[in-house]
Amino acid sequence: MKRHQMVLAACAAALAFAAPYAAAQTKWDLPAGYPAGNPHTQNLAQFAADVAKATGNKLAITVHPNGALFKAPEIKRAVQTGQAQIGEVLMSLLENENPVFGADAVPFVATGFDASWKLWQAQRPVVEKILAGQGIKLLYAVAWPPQGIYTKKPLNTVADMKGLKWRAYNPATTRIAQQVGAQPLTIQAAELSQALSTGVVDSFMSSGATGVDSKVWESLTHFATTDAWLPKNMVIVNQKEFDKLDKASQDAIVAAAKEAEERGWKRMRDYTSESLATLRNNKITVYEPSPALKGELTKLGDTMLTEWLAKAGPDGQTIITSFRK
Repeated sequence: MKRHQMVLAACAAALAFAAPYAAAQTKWDLPAGYPAGNPHTQNLAQFAADVAKATGNKLAITVHPNGALFKAPEIKRAVQTGQAQIGEVLMSLLENENPVFGADAVPFVATGFDASWKLWQAQRPVVEKILAGQGIKLLYAVAWPPQGIYTKKPLNTVADMKGLKWRAYNPATTRIAQQVGAQPLTIQAAELSQALSTGVVDSFMSSGATGVDSKVWESLTHFATTDAWLPKNMVIVNQKEFDKLDKASQDAIVAAAKEAEERGWKRMRDYTSESLATLRNNKITVYEPSPALKGELTKLGDTMLTEWLAKAGPDGQTIITSFRK
């Protein structure tokens, strides 16, 4: 009898010891398109750590940076189909799927962080509704620093952009190339360094952060601070996978997402000046565009807004109207 009791006690102890580890077996993969050192990716790592802590390690999220698990254009589809439970996506990359996703990539509509945040508040309900219809839950979004133009020479007017081998990463950057007579080549962030070093491209429009990530100074020399727009990365989760979690874990994810969004926007504000300083320290000429160039780019932006509104329809008009209130 005593031996039987000892066996039962041993089994109970083993189960008690194993329980926390059994509970920790819910594992999610989070593919991301940017390097581990990028502030967006660092924010994802902190988000994952916060979720693990809040759930008592019942949910473990592994971040896969730099397109290692899925390439940037594949991530949204991977989450939608359940190949990955959660992922980070550059929102404007999806503009061809639905123009609403590209609201933050229309040039000169929202050019600073305050305006970009206001645009996000107008855009978010529409994006949430679209994603919900696809079985996806939106968690949060964070803006990149303002977009400028990288080249091997200073730009004085739009005419100077004609013939450039222009890296495009979304429909908006492709459209800009078409309007200025540059040659657009679709290249995602993870492949940008190689494309620059091999001369596949000799110019592109992006943030100071991307310039630092790609060590742009190894190939190019100038950065025009056009502040054209602030694109956003959004973090999305497969709704069915989210629904499988217990209520406490769901609440923990939503709370961690809110903190990640607040933290991310603040970090990117700070990182804007940090990244420009890094560019300067590596001999990149960072310059304010001339009035002529600024005026021509603003007209280009007006054209693209008209085009975008025509494509986006009532949803697009709702976003812009709400933004401009």
